Amino acid sequence: MTFRMRGHEEASGTKYVPQDLFRLWEQKDPIKNYEQYLIETGVLDESTVTAIRNEFKEKIESELAMGFETRPVQANTEEELEDVFAAKPAMQDVKVLDRLDDNNAGSEKRLIDAIGEGLKQSMQQHPNLILMGQDIAEYGGAFKITEGFVQEFGKERVRNTPLCESAIVGAALGLSLKGFKSMMEMQFADFVTVGFNQIVNNLAKIHYRWGQNADVVIRMPTGGGVGAGPFHSQSNEAWFTKVPGLKVVYPSSPFDAKGLLIAAINDPNPVLFFEHKALYRSISGRVPADYYEIPIGKACSVRTGEDISIITYGSGVHWAVHYAEAHPETSIDILDLRTLAPLDYLAIRQSVERTGRVLILHEDTLIGGIGGEIAAWIGEHCFQLLDAPVMRCASLDTPVPFNIELENNFLAKARLEENMLQLLNY
Repeated sequence: MTFRMRGHEEASGTKYVPQDLFRLWEQKDPIKNYEQYLIETGVLDESTVTAIRNEFKEKIESELAMGFETRPVQANTEEELEDVFAAKPAMQDVKVLDRLDDNNAGSEKRLIDAIGEGLKQSMQQHPNLILMGQDIAEYGGAFKITEGFVQEFGKERVRNTPLCESAIVGAALGLSLKGFKSMMEMQFADFVTVGFNQIVNNLAKIHYRWGQNADVVIRMPTGGGVGAGPFHSQSNEAWFTKVPGLKVVYPSSPFDAKGLLIAAINDPNPVLFFEHKALYRSISGRVPADYYEIPIGKACSVRTGEDISIITYGSGVHWAVHYAEAHPETSIDILDLRTLAPLDYLAIRQSVERTGRVLILHEDTLIGGIGGEIAAWIGEHCFQLLDAPVMRCASLDTPVPFNIELENNFLAKARLEENMLQLLNY
């Protein structure tokens, strides 16, 4: 819309720009022309213009002086680490649960219904919560999770967006700046690449840069096993686990999905909330009707064992449980991470202590998957507890095939038994 009259930054200069362009755009300068218009119409006079300029100059000089007078920074590692996230305010009207028991058994629900219920209760709890995404209003979203929401909460709070992920993430951050909460549905986690810069640079770093929280949840329908091909089946959660300032959540059960989604929305920090598409309607479990949250960063021991540990999350939890049920002769310890950033290192260590043999299982591809980070941490901090090398079972390092037979071979599940036998026989 306008022309930059100075360099991108002080050192770059403008020697590469033809001088004729400067002369042309100086005549078009909107601020200078508007100033002249205000003088000609009598709104301002020269003395007022001078006073305004002096006011801004004095403001800049006084702020610079404060910066130059700042004492040298004394680094404190603990303070630096604690300053990555905004503090979560205490809430009186939400229950905090960790697992199901006889006191909160609830009713049977599919994963997709648990997510919808958690989202609806959050909308009721937070009048300033805005939902955004492609076709999430009247249509109810690609997976129908927000079906009926626009009738209950109105189009001001349930908003269809253009097909532009970067713009939606940017709008979500803008809402946070104005005191709103926002949830964005990415439709498919694969499409997050279009909004990548907004997430890893703007959402993730805004609190560290100037203490401004980013009260944003991005729901990420993810994963394969549904024959959707390479552009709608990727597991890309590991991309975000290395970005300081982001929380990454990945539930495997309806109970966890509802509680963790409520916790994510209550959290003033940016949360990427991964939901496995193949689990939406294929698994069910008991879900309390209460408005409750599960603490972000706390893993769940699915079952305890003595022979071997499977550390996993998402669809991997169900693969591990099915394997354990089919092999009762082996005492298998299964740990569901639930949160990938921050990781529950205490729970990981306790699982290693119980068995001494660890298989890290995830649907993501092997290279660059979070399994490598967990294996490295165990090797560094739990080496004396191990009876065998830490092994990883992951999907092939290829794009996700469209053909069902090829996709089944691609998924980590195809190599689970082979990896388990290799580790048990080490």
